Amino acid sequence: MKSSGLMKKIINRMVMLAVVMLILSVVVLILARLAPGDPLQSFYGDKLDSMSEAEIDAARARLGLDSNLFVQYIRWLGNALHGEFGISFKYKQPVMTLIPPLLGNTLILGVSAYVAVFVLATLLAVFCALHEDKILDRLICRIGTILYYTPGFWLGVVLVLIFAVNLGWLPSSGAYDIGMKGSLVNRIQHLALPLTVMIASHLWYYAYMIRNKLLDEVRKDYVLLAKSKGCTSREIVWKHCLRNVAPTIVSIMAISIPHVTGGTVVVESVFNYPGIGNLAIEAAKYHDYNLLMVDVLITGLAVFASSFIAQTVNEVIDPRLKEMEIVKW
Repeated sequence: MKSSGLMKKIINRMVMLAVVMLILSVVVLILARLAPGDPLQSFYGDKLDSMSEAEIDAARARLGLDSNLFVQYIRWLGNALHGEFGISFKYKQPVMTLIPPLLGNTLILGVSAYVAVFVLATLLAVFCALHEDKILDRLICRIGTILYYTPGFWLGVVLVLIFAVNLGWLPSSGAYDIGMKGSLVNRIQHLALPLTVMIASHLWYYAYMIRNKLLDEVRKDYVLLAKSKGCTSREIVWKHCLRNVAPTIVSIMAISIPHVTGGTVVVESVFNYPGIGNLAIEAAKYHDYNLLMVDVLITGLAVFASSFIAQTVNEVIDPRLKEMEIVKW
């Protein structure tokens, strides 16, 4: 019974994934085609101005741009099902040769930011809970709120001006220097500013939620009993309250994956970081339809997978969610 329910659940999720990817591909195709601009300009550059009408028509036919949207989509979908996603109009290379190296850079930035945000958020929340309503707690609350509402692109520009332009301590762009791909130190130097922006943009949002959960836990009766037995506030928060709040923290971490990692798009653009977020912006800018389609679909797949992981984790933490879902099906 359980195995059949699990299989049904997996099949439903796979069908849902296919439907979501199909809808997403249609939306991206329509929006990309409706945007002003000509992909031939990206492919041929200044040569397009000297081409005759016949040459332009022939070029559109070669690139598959001579048909209506429906025909273009069916052709693209048929090729995609066979693993062929076309060539990039801007880079004149197969799309799937461009994305894998950049995907690794995005994963490094996104995963690093994700881990750092929740480690620091938990530590910050514990500190604030131990110093509730004191000067440091109030100061951290105000600074955290200001940072949260500060636009990431503006903060990135400020950090570049200070640490890259004026002080010259850190590089302002790229994932590593030329010939230094294998250098861990060099990669860390290039990650410093983008990672700082991502942490600053998300840290207090999650630290505040964890702080409030800890404060709710601190006010429960067992804390008074522990204090009466001589336990210090630090021992109670670390050994008892934090352990009781841990399932909530894990749940928050699970549902926040798309939120935190999604911030890489803005950061990659500001710091010219070679990732799929920056690549998507370039593809949209130069009307590189094939590249944009694959880039957005990979991002959408990541968000869907993150949501699936989040729901699975929540069901493990709270079995009532699983029972409700089984009843619904």
